Amino acid sequence: MIMGLFDMVKKLHPESKLFGFLAGPHGVFTGNFMEITGDYMNLYRNMGGFDMIRSGRHKIEKPEQFEASLKYVTEMDLDGLAVIGGDDSNTNACLLAEYFAKHNSKCTVIGCPKTIDGDLKNEHIEVSFGFDTATKVYSEAIGNLCTDAVSSRKYYYFVRIMGRSASHIALECALKTRVNLCFVGEEVEAKDQTLMDLTMQVCDVICKRAERGKDYGMILVPEGLIEFIPEMKILISEINEILARDFTGDIEEYVVQNLSDSSRALFNRLPNSVSSQLLLDRDPHGNVQVAKIDTEKLLILMAIDELENRKRAGIYKSNFKPQSHYFGYEGRCALPSNFDSSYCYAIGMNAAILMMNKCSGYMSCIKNLGDPNPLNWVAAGCPIPAMIGMERRKGKDKPVITKALVKLDGAMFKCYEACRSRWAVLDCYQSPGPIQFEGAANDALNFMVRDPDLDYFIYSTDVQERYEKRLNTESVLFKQEAALSELSRARIKERLPIPQTLDDAFYRVNPIKKYTPFSQLVESKILEQYPLLNNLPKSSYFFEIKDKIAADFGTYKNPDQTLEELNAEVSESNVLKSEGKIAVIQMGNPAPGCNNIIDGLLRFQQQCKGVTLVGFTNGIDGLKQG
Repeated sequence: MIMGLFDMVKKLHPESKLFGFLAGPHGVFTGNFMEITGDYMNLYRNMGGFDMIRSGRHKIEKPEQFEASLKYVTEMDLDGLAVIGGDDSNTNACLLAEYFAKHNSKCTVIGCPKTIDGDLKNEHIEVSFGFDTATKVYSEAIGNLCTDAVSSRKYYYFVRIMGRSASHIALECALKTRVNLCFVGEEVEAKDQTLMDLTMQVCDVICKRAERGKDYGMILVPEGLIEFIPEMKILISEINEILARDFTGDIEEYVVQNLSDSSRALFNRLPNSVSSQLLLDRDPHGNVQVAKIDTEKLLILMAIDELENRKRAGIYKSNFKPQSHYFGYEGRCALPSNFDSSYCYAIGMNAAILMMNKCSGYMSCIKNLGDPNPLNWVAAGCPIPAMIGMERRKGKDKPVITKALVKLDGAMFKCYEACRSRWAVLDCYQSPGPIQFEGAANDALNFMVRDPDLDYFIYSTDVQERYEKRLNTESVLFKQEAALSELSRARIKERLPIPQTLDDAFYRVNPIKKYTPFSQLVESKILEQYPLLNNLPKSSYFFEIKDKIAADFGTYKNPDQTLEELNAEVSESNVLKSEGKIAVIQMGNPAPGCNNIIDGLLRFQQQCKGVTLVGFTNGIDGLKQG
C-alpha cells in the first residue's frame, strides 16, 4: 500500500515527498515521523507486515490529541494523510478529516481498508486487504492437520481461528480445506443456539464418524464464536456493562452479584478456565478480549462429558483424542499473496489520486476484484460517513464503521451449507499448500471476491463419496482430478529428477567403507542383538549404488575379505532376477514425502518387469493382520 502511494506521489511530481508517522496514531499527535526515500522504500516492496513504519493501538480521541495532530500536519505542510487500518482506525480517520476541515486545513484524510478479518466490507469495498493472504496461510496449516488426521487416524483437531466480530476467515478456510465441521457464528446467533447445542453438534459428528471407523477429524471454531451464542452474548454484555462501572473488592464476587439470574447460572456452569477469562483485562473499548477465551478448549471439555454420557448409554463406543490449536498472528504478516500485493499497490496509488482531488474523508476502493486480471480492476472512492452505524462501547452507543457479517443467504455460506452434512462424515479434505507466487494456483482468488462454484463442490463431494464406497473402478482417477486442490493436481503430475545412478534398469552396489564398532562392549551388544546380520560381511559396509550390474547379496561368504576383493566379487555378481515381490509399510508419525517413497519403489518396479509392489495398510497392524 505504501509502495503504491510512494510511486504515485512521485509520478504526480518527482519532487513530492512521502512521510511515515511512526507507531500509528501516536506518531501523528506526537510528531514522530520519518521521510520515506526511494532506497528505504525498495527494502520493503512486496513485503508483509507493519514493520516499515510500525503500527500502534492508540486512537486520536482527546481534544489535545486532535489539536496536536493538526499542529504537526500544518508544520509539515502536508497535502494528504493516508490512514491504513480497520473499521476503528478508519472511523478515527473520518473524525480527523472532519476536524481538519473544520480548521480549514489543506490536509485531506484518506482511509485504506485493512483487516484480515474481512469484516470491513460493503458494496464498494469487496474485501479488505490481508484477508486473502491470511486465509491462505491458515488454510495451509489446516490442510496439513487434515492430512495428519487422515494419516494417523486417531486425533480430532479443534482449531480456533482469527475473526472476532465475523466468521469470514473460518468460512473461507472451511471451503478451502473442506473440514468436517465449521461453526459460523452468524448462523449460531440466527438460530438462537446454546452452548449445549454446539456441543451436541460436535458429538453427533464424532459418533457418525465412529460408526464408519473414523475416530479422527477436523473442527474449525471462529475466534468470536462465544459472542455469537445468544446466552453467552447476554452474559458477556452484562459483564461489560458491570465492569464499565467503578467498583472495589473481588472482581468475580462483584460480577456474579450483579448478573441476572440466568447469566449467573450460566457463568457458574462454565469451567473455571473459561469463566476466569471472561473477567480478564478489557480491550480499549471496554469489551471482553475474546481472543483470550479458549473456545475450542471449552467445546472439547463439554464434548468429553457428553461422549462419556453416550458411552454409558451404549451410543458411543470409541475413543476421543482431541488436540487444540489457535491460529492467530501467524497469518497477519506473511509475504503477501499476488492478489494482496496487486490490490494494496492499487489502493495506495488510488489514495494519492483521491488526495490530489481533495476527497477528504473518503476510503480508497478498488472494485471488480473477481476479475483475475488487475488491468480490469476499477479504482474508486467511497465516503467513510456512509459506512457508519452505532455500536456499544464502554457502556455507551458510539458511531463507528459497521462491521460486515457473514451473509447466511450469500454464496459462500450456501455452498458450505449444501456440502457440510457429507463433509462431516466423509474425508473430503483438501490441502491447498503454501501461497504460490508463480505457476499453479498463483492467481487463485478468495471466495470473498469470487463466488465458489457450487456445482463443482457438489461434484467433487460426490466423487469422494463414491471413492470411499468404491462404487466403481474409476473412483480413484476421479478423486485425483476432482477432489484435490489446484496445487495438489499440479504437483501430482510432476516427474521428479533423481540421481543418474538410480535411473538405470539394473544396478551394482559398490562397497566403499567398512565400519567398526565404537567399542568391544558395543560390538558384543550388536552381536547379541543381531547375530545373523553380523555373520554377513556386507552388513558392516557402506555402499554406493553404481553401474547397471546388480549385486547378489548371497555371494558374500568370506568375513575376512578385503574391500578390494569384495568390490571385485560384486562386479562379477549376477544380474537381478526379473521376478520379485516388494512390500512397503509406514510406521510412526506422518512426515512430508512419505508417499514419494512409495512412488520411488513403484518407479523401480516399473523398470524391473515382473516385480510386484504391495503395501501393508495401517502400519504395523496391517503387517500383523496380513
